[in-house]
Amino acid sequence: MGDLAHLPVLLERDIFLRKLLRHLSGAIEDVVGLDEASGLVSVVGRQMGEEMDGQYREALQVASLDRGQVADVLVDLKARIQGDFYVISQDDEKIVLGNRACPFGELVAGRPALCMMTSNVFGSIAAANLGWAKVELEETIADGADGCRVVVYLKDSGAARAADGREYFGDQDPG
Repeated sequence: MGDLAHLPVLLERDIFLRKLLRHLSGAIEDVVGLDEASGLVSVVGRQMGEEMDGQYREALQVASLDRGQVADVLVDLKARIQGDFYVISQDDEKIVLGNRACPFGELVAGRPALCMMTSNVFGSIAAANLGWAKVELEETIADGADGCRVVVYLKDSGAARAADGREYFGDQDPG
């Protein structure tokens, strides 16, 4: 038959891996439910966050990141995987991020469990460097919004306690 590379088949590594993750998360959601699927994705997200945090600390030659560096790292890591996150605001209490493009592209639609990857990567990096974090996914593309709005709480405040999100703990005292 010969060389088929010229055929109009939409298949390359990035699309293949994104579709694989979409179908895998969908199958897990169907079998065990959204909460349990989110929990499984969370385990992987935390591992990814720990790895990325180590790479950024090493590249920046610092023992830990300050709040500004954490915000910069969260934006940069998403940009490297074709997300379009940006800082809306930041202060000692929280970092608020927006996003115009999901790294999973259109394949994230209807797969909110995949958002746990963002929550856990952001939460684990923030907590590892600043002691504690709580991540609230206020709006997500997966749930049909035009973009994402993610709040990374850095202090255990009344607003953080009232937020619907996941807590992350680092080795440092959150003070």
